[in-house]
Amino acid sequence: MKLSIIGFLAITTSTISAFSPSRSSSPRTSTILMGTGNTFGRVFRISTWGESHGGGVGVTLDGCPPRIPITRDEIQVDLDRRRPGQSRITTPRNEADAVEILSGLNPEDITLGTPLAMLVRNKDQRSGDYLENDMSVAYRPSHADATYDAKYGVRAIAGGGRSSARETIGRVAAGAVARKILKMYNNIEVLAYVSKVQDIECENVNDDTFTMEDVDANIVRCPDEASAEKMLERIDEIRKSGNSIGGVVTCVARNVPAGLGSPVFDKLEADLAKACMSIPAAKGFESGDGFGGTLLSGIEHNDEFYIDQETGATRTKTNRSGGIQGGISNGENIVVHVAFKPTSTIAKAQVSDLNLLYCVLSLSLSQLKHLIFVISTIGLQLNKQNTVTRDGQEVELRGKGRHDPCVLPRAVPMVEAMVALTLVDALMCQQAQCEIFPNEAPLEEQPNPMGTTAHREGGPKENVLAGDKPIGLRVDEE
Repeated sequence: MKLSIIGFLAITTSTISAFSPSRSSSPRTSTILMGTGNTFGRVFRISTWGESHGGGVGVTLDGCPPRIPITRDEIQVDLDRRRPGQSRITTPRNEADAVEILSGLNPEDITLGTPLAMLVRNKDQRSGDYLENDMSVAYRPSHADATYDAKYGVRAIAGGGRSSARETIGRVAAGAVARKILKMYNNIEVLAYVSKVQDIECENVNDDTFTMEDVDANIVRCPDEASAEKMLERIDEIRKSGNSIGGVVTCVARNVPAGLGSPVFDKLEADLAKACMSIPAAKGFESGDGFGGTLLSGIEHNDEFYIDQETGATRTKTNRSGGIQGGISNGENIVVHVAFKPTSTIAKAQVSDLNLLYCVLSLSLSQLKHLIFVISTIGLQLNKQNTVTRDGQEVELRGKGRHDPCVLPRAVPMVEAMVALTLVDALMCQQAQCEIFPNEAPLEEQPNPMGTTAHREGGPKENVLAGDKPIGLRVDEE
């Protein structure tokens, strides 16, 4: 019996879900949610669309405040930092990524408060790299090919479809709008940089002072020139071998006011984690000291408070919390770290070790000498990847096409965009819940202003505590 879509939906609302513990249990009512995973945000909300090798990719941004001046050129700046073909250590796919703004702006480039729709057309896709060889049926190891097929029963073979980093164009375009809003609101800056490539860590970066110009001064996007040279050497070494490499992007948000984020499930660092972990190839997230904090004791890890003698605001002497405490921003720099794995699609051909050993042992001395010469001159790789085809056959695969040997340089604007989007959404939620009615309590009854940009009216409060005896504190926590 064939059912229409409407009929199918009607039946599923009154029958048991396929994911219930037992299909034999009694029927129950379930709710269908449009949880398709292409939308992010609550008030400041984006929906991205398009595939890597389709006609184009883009974003619809809803909830953008009206009367925000934003031009196409401002958005294009961030897209140019994300686009492929920037340097020898990014994919050579040649795309201009020129953005078209389809709605949401008036002729004077002022937002209308209605949805902003932005489109970037694909120009340089080469679907034959995927469709005219065994990549059309074989799953790339550690890529999304197999899982997309398992979920949907069909997949966009060419370019990886929605799993491609090309999907992030919409995020970065919307992130440019978010960046403008943050700047206008409180001079908030969101800047990221490559802080680690494999085991090479950058040094001498001051989170308070580094600039976008410092980051973009080299193709690695590391503001520490000495470390950037070492990172570039490592990436080049890996690139020439046909392999790929991963690392860490650090993002700093300055001038964020205290109070953003909500307990318990909408903590700011939880929202940031979801935002950053949704970026392709992201595999780890840390807030503040992150896992490094586990090596410290409580007294070492705690950020002690003090009063800024110029502004009278409450500040912290250190920032191991990364600007977030209890899931709520405390007015210090927000610092997060995002780990990216090596690119899944690589150019190295791969066979099993036993097959390799058998092939080498079967060679004559002259053939072996010739093989060594070929390896040394053209960098031929002998360790192939084993995989399976869609119909369950074991095969060997060598990836073909254009791919990033290291995603980190292009991941920098992606991380910036997702952090900016999260902060604007949190800011608008804060305005809606806590600031719709101003706190008109007397100044002495209000909490002392908190953070790098906060100021206490009249300056620091006079210290009336007598002596140096610590304040007693009784604690009864679970």
